[in-house]
Amino acid sequence: MKSAIHNDALRQVPLFSGLPDHTIELLTAEAFDREYPRKTLIFSQGDPADRFFVVLDGWVKLFRDTPDGNESLVGLFTRGDSFAEAAMFDQRGFPVNAAVVTEHAHLLVFPANGFLRKLRDDHELTLNLLANLSGRLRYFIQQLDQLTNQPTYQRVAAFLLSLCPPGADTATIALPCDKLLIAGRLRMKPESFSRAMARLRDLGVRCEGDCVYVDNVPALRAFTEGAAPVPQPPGNARTAGDNAAPCNPAPSPYWRTTY
Repeated sequence: MKSAIHNDALRQVPLFSGLPDHTIELLTAEAFDREYPRKTLIFSQGDPADRFFVVLDGWVKLFRDTPDGNESLVGLFTRGDSFAEAAMFDQRGFPVNAAVVTEHAHLLVFPANGFLRKLRDDHELTLNLLANLSGRLRYFIQQLDQLTNQPTYQRVAAFLLSLCPPGADTATIALPCDKLLIAGRLRMKPESFSRAMARLRDLGVRCEGDCVYVDNVPALRAFTEGAAPVPQPPGNARTAGDNAAPCNPAPSPYWRTTY
């Protein structure tokens, strides 16, 4: 059974944004909860696309296997993100694999048959969802532009900013997954990710293991928006203060990435 907390989370999902409460209730009537531990393969490339997912907690990666046995990362998803709905609509099978990358992931699963049946019965609802999907397409185009045109350190800064609590002046961030995965998602090599983190020290950012401490979130935001000078390569870079909050190894379920 879905709770009011789930409904609040669903209102943040772009696919459902702007829809009235009774419509969200209708669309989620057949959805159900699932908890998955780390490394669970949620679905494999080629499996029937008979469901899609909304992340309530944790992080999920979408990836493809390469001919040389490695993984090619397609995306990272956390609270407030939906994934696999496009595959459900075209009914050609999942084009990628999906796996859990945190200690656990709490997902809301939407069976395709019931969801599509409701769309066939309500044309206005279908148009609303198409409008929301169009908005997502524009957003992904903006992301592609950022990944193509922004330097590596600005991409890393934007990623870290997306993990900071809204309205915070300082932040202690637990990276949601391995730095290798994050670097792949930001379309850079792992060594480029490390160099970018070093260049952000002048903005009050330091990394210790899987924890990142941000001394000045407004300065980081100004930098990502182009309103602050570009930090220079590290020389005698200053060290952030020692009064940072402890780093929780589990990512907060209330922080949503834009990548």
